[in-house]
Amino acid sequence: MLTYISGGQRSGKSRYAQQLALQLSPAPVYLATSRAWDDDHRQRIARHVADRDARWTTWEEEKYLSRRDLTGRTVVLDCVTLWLTNFFADAAYDVAATLRQAQEEFDQLMRQDCTLVVISNEIGMGLHAPTEAGRKFADLQGWLNQHIAQRADRAIFMVSGLPLVVK
Repeated sequence: MLTYISGGQRSGKSRYAQQLALQLSPAPVYLATSRAWDDDHRQRIARHVADRDARWTTWEEEKYLSRRDLTGRTVVLDCVTLWLTNFFADAAYDVAATLRQAQEEFDQLMRQDCTLVVISNEIGMGLHAPTEAGRKFADLQGWLNQHIAQRADRAIFMVSGLPLVVK
């Protein structure tokens, strides 16, 4: 089962996903995709870690999520945006290569028999990116979000901490 949760920055996506995972399992997995890019980002990571208690198992995987054996587990994947950023940076900002790699890896992950709660940002709803790389990434994010949402059993859009069921 795949539940896809999207929304803007600080819309309550992670909190909602964690609450949902705890309803589905007494011992969920938190699959973190973030690289620690700078001190601010390290602080964000620390805040997310502090939000989870001993019921959680935390695994970190920057790109190859399907390497983890998630069979029978309830897994919060947080988040697609940071995961996609890793592919984009490693592919020297090649949009086509990044999209292909991310879609293939996500499809590989979907072959596992687990319950996935996937978090992603809707970055195309904000300001128009002032740089070419930013505009390419916004497009890339939108295409990958569509790829994931079409495979989802449920899709939820978070607005100001409130879930809006889309699918």
